[in-house]
Amino acid sequence: MNIRTSLVRLARVTAATAALTLLTVATSTATPAAPITNDRAPEGTAFVDASSLPAGELRGLDQPIPYAQYARSHGLKSVSRQASADPAPGDQQDLRQQCANHAAQAKTTTGWLKSRFESCQKRPFDLVLRDIRGTTSLGRLKFDQWVIGFAYDGSRRVDYVASIENIWVQAIPTEDATKWRVGQHFHHSVNASDSDADPQVTAPQTVNREELLGVWDTKPHWSLTYVSPDKGSLFSQGNQQRVFSTAAMDLSAGSPNSAPFTEGSNVFNSSVRYDYAGPVAGKHKGTVFTKARVELVMSQKDPAVNESATHIYDALNRPERTFPSWPGKNVPGAKEPLRRVVDPKKIDENRQKSIQECKKVWGDYSGSGLECDEYPFASTKEGSTKGDNRFSVRLIDGPDNRKGGERLNEIYTLNRMLDGDPFYVKITN
Repeated sequence: MNIRTSLVRLARVTAATAALTLLTVATSTATPAAPITNDRAPEGTAFVDASSLPAGELRGLDQPIPYAQYARSHGLKSVSRQASADPAPGDQQDLRQQCANHAAQAKTTTGWLKSRFESCQKRPFDLVLRDIRGTTSLGRLKFDQWVIGFAYDGSRRVDYVASIENIWVQAIPTEDATKWRVGQHFHHSVNASDSDADPQVTAPQTVNREELLGVWDTKPHWSLTYVSPDKGSLFSQGNQQRVFSTAAMDLSAGSPNSAPFTEGSNVFNSSVRYDYAGPVAGKHKGTVFTKARVELVMSQKDPAVNESATHIYDALNRPERTFPSWPGKNVPGAKEPLRRVVDPKKIDENRQKSIQECKKVWGDYSGSGLECDEYPFASTKEGSTKGDNRFSVRLIDGPDNRKGGERLNEIYTLNRMLDGDPFYVKITN
């Protein structure tokens, strides 16, 4: 059942209707819980930014308590909570801690992307249940939504572990929060225009989970696995079997006395690419989160590549010191990405043009132990043959030049970089 069908079904079984108001910040003076009325909210209000609400909006609903405590106070027996053992592949607990340390990014729709293989969303929700007129507040529901994502270098698969955690509630005397529900509803799509021929993604058998708060509180986690079937090794025939797909999630919430909360569309969104590109990507097949930033970091204090690093630093920050020289010169890579090239012919053309430029400036350097270093790299679309002269060449120590090339190739293979994939360069002191 998809999310739209689920929401329609929920709406039909609702005994009375209300709306849920999303709050992101809430502070007020504590008072006894009671129905709160005001005349400012229009009929059917669904979301109101907390900063736009009057201070009295939460009067009587400013003392939420943990759901387990609320349930016990309403005569429900305590149920043992799910063990804290990691239910996810990989080191989920470590990723969750890092995610919490990147709270601003983690609460966005895409979440915090640690790498092309790890993603994490921790998104807090603070909801107030209202009647349909928007004049009476029935209760307050707070929780954290988590979605941990793992892509794989070596497998056309992506795993997500979703959860509703840290549930806090407060309800007016006539409202029963033990009957409130929250739902997570996953769906996916395939971008056929960007994918290779016959793109396929197989969804998990269960993509919807809608539960009472008590069930979420005792068993918060559930897992989903998406896979893209392949036809074997076809990369030598030019078919990398790339599949660009999006996995997204909608959130629903409601109670027997409220209409379902339907403003939770696309609260999580994950862009994925499956491929079977062969050795050019390192392991022959795999999956990546395409919106993750890939960055080549080199240090001017690293004796193995200090000359390469200094050359790149000058090209990015002091282009007037680099050749070819022209007024207003600027070079991409810091804010404007570079894009990988895998065609050996194009790479060689870039390299030969750069060598010619080195000879124009320094003459014949054969036998000197120096080599012509180029930036942007020969293996990028922004290389010297692009035609805009936004490149730099410099003679540097041969081993340093080769070690810099090795570092670049490591970035390509460790991140499954295919032709046209973007990346950035950062030089540290």
